[in-house]
Formats: sequence, structure tokens, C-alpha cells
Amino acid sequence: MTDATTAANPTVSVVLPVYNEHETIGEILARVYASPFPSEVIVVDDASTDGTGDLLVELQKQYGFTLLSHERNQGKGAALRTGFAAVTKDLVIIQDADLEYDPHDYPTVLAPLLEGKADVVFGSRFLGGPHRVLYYWHSVANHFLTTLSNMLTNLNLSDMEVGYKAFRREILDRIQFRSNRFNFEPEFTAKVSRLRLRIYETPISYSGRTYEEGKKIGWRDAVQAIIAILRYRFFE
Repeated sequence: MTDATTAANPTVSVVLPVYNEHETIGEILARVYASPFPSEVIVVDDASTDGTGDLLVELQKQYGFTLLSHERNQGKGAALRTGFAAVTKDLVIIQDADLEYDPHDYPTVLAPLLEGKADVVFGSRFLGGPHRVLYYWHSVANHFLTTLSNMLTNLNLSDMEVGYKAFRREILDRIQFRSNRFNFEPEFTAKVSRLRLRIYETPISYSGRTYEEGKKIGWRDAVQAIIAILRYRFFE
């Protein structure tokens, strides 16, 4: 696959891990399919218990996406590994199942890949896109984790923990991911940094949600992220 071929005929796989998102999964899928980019959508139900699984079966009849399911809940990273194994297109973008990240940003996130400038693109919630104003201490933790990651990878990212990451499919042939939960983000960053790939950041919008609205990440995940940053830099 050449850069010119990809730019002229972009094929994009959207990998969408889902856990207990009955209220949002229909809307996010509608937004994904409203985008002109997806050539393939792979949804992984991580053993939801709120009826999301049954709803996905009905939505699959409407949209025709690939639906994969876990028998027990394993976490976002594990769901992504399952989805990555089914990818067949040239480019891959990760899409969370809540409404925090908007597929309207696909053109911005994918542009450096389609233009042949990048191998990996991180969205960034801190480069000027509109975002909902929420938890101060979450932003402090995010900046701390990003700074620690940058120090050990020698990258200058502004938002390592961002959910929107896009990359060329062949990268999956060069990396074996292990993280099961949200520590996928620092693992991904550490491992792509070792490959000395062309990495870009682009601004994205962000509509964060509260814990009352279903937000799942917590302080324990921040601790696990620190462990992952150190592990994947020094011990693997």
C-alpha cells in the first residue's frame, strides 16, 4: 500500500468498544455512519449487562456492521484487541461508544494520514477545539500522565490519554498490545514511540460527561496508567 493509493482510495476501519452504553450506542452509530469515511465498522460488546447487547443485534440489522462479543467483561483494551484482529482496511480509528468524541471530527483526525504525512494521529482535547467544562482534577491528572509519558517516550504530545487515535493498519502487525483496561492509552503511546513513526496531533471537540451520566474512568485507572507508562518504557 502506498501513500498515494491510500489518499486516492481511503478505506477506514472504525473499531468501537462498547460496555453498558444502551443510552448512547444508537446515536453514536448514527453519527459514525453519517461520516463519509468508514469503510468498515467493527463493534465489540464487552459483556454489557444493561441491554446494550440486544440493542446491538437490532442495530446490526440496520447498519450491517461487524458485531463481536465477549462472554465476560474484560475492559476497553481487551475489546480493542478483539476489534483489531478483525480489521481489514487501510486505516484504523478508535471510536468510544459514549458521546464524548464526535465522528464529525474524522476529517480532521484522518487528514494527516490521508495526506501521507503521518503514520499515527492523536486527537487532542487541548489544542483549541470546543469542549465541555468539567472536572478540574481530571485535567490535572491528564496533564501529569501526558507529561510523564512524554518524558519517557521523548514525544511532545498534549493529550496522551485521548480516546481518538488513528493509524495505518500495518502498525498492528508490528505491535502486540496487552493492556485490558484504560491503560491501553499509555501502552499504545509507548509502543508506537519505539517504532519511530511519524506522529501527528490534531484538535478535536470533546463533550465530556459526568459520573452521573455514565463516565467510567476513575482514580484507580490513573494509578494503572502510571504503572503502564513505567512498565512499557522499562520492562517490556
